[in-house]
Amino acid sequence: MYDVLIIGAGPAGISAALYVKRANKTVKVLYHGVSQLEKAHKIDNFYGFPNGISGEQLYNDGISQARNLGVEVEEKEVFDIVYNADKTFTVKTEDEELSSKAVIISTGNKKIRPNIEGVEQFEGRGISYCAICDGFFYRKKNVAIIGNGSYALSEAKDLENIVNSITVFTNGLPAPETDYKVVTEKISRINGETRVNNIELENGEQIAVDGIFIALGTAGGADFAKKIGVSVKGDSLKVNEKMETNLKGLFACGNVTGGLLQVCKATYEGAVAGLSAVEYIKSINN
Repeated sequence: MYDVLIIGAGPAGISAALYVKRANKTVKVLYHGVSQLEKAHKIDNFYGFPNGISGEQLYNDGISQARNLGVEVEEKEVFDIVYNADKTFTVKTEDEELSSKAVIISTGNKKIRPNIEGVEQFEGRGISYCAICDGFFYRKKNVAIIGNGSYALSEAKDLENIVNSITVFTNGLPAPETDYKVVTEKISRINGETRVNNIELENGEQIAVDGIFIALGTAGGADFAKKIGVSVKGDSLKVNEKMETNLKGLFACGNVTGGLLQVCKATYEGAVAGLSAVEYIKSINN
């Protein structure tokens, strides 16, 4: 049982980890994939770097700093966060389940909308980004999942006891190892009238579906939050001045909270979230 588990190793997550560790609490950081910071060629508006610094170097230096302090930092994809009856958390990864007293989400905003005609038009009218949230509306119906990674298969698993059938559309990407039906042909458009009714492939074939769940890349903060009833605004998590969500013990910081998408904001919010998590741990231990 960790005191704090942090999801995301960017400036917000690492800053939070530094404050938690310095308070002598057990903490582990989990991250997966390439962060937005790593893609920045040069950052020249962050304090202390008169000649600028590449986003990749800043990102890697942050992880090294945390590890040098003794923080566990592991590259591992997180699929789910569960809030338990005893008010602890279970964080599910690809090969293990970790327990903690508090969780800090600092994954950035990872919602990916595919460049497919009809997606934006039918969002909320047959297209969803959360299987746990919206699966109930597709009981005994035929649904599609657009994606080809572990996150897509995790969403499929959440749907399999609810819907009639599941087809995974990889949109031209390699097929994953799965027992679900898989279509690898590229998607041309999504068709419907008031709601989705079929997916049209580039070869002209139309496959009837009642709903589509988009699960590209890895799960983001809003994906985790919606599953456990955390308040969101669009794709951002709602937090107060202490970076607390409406769920006790769950904090969020950085781009996932919206607002100014800058490193300076991320490090500030990470520090606040880390200190708030420490305060929360002390309160439940007394």
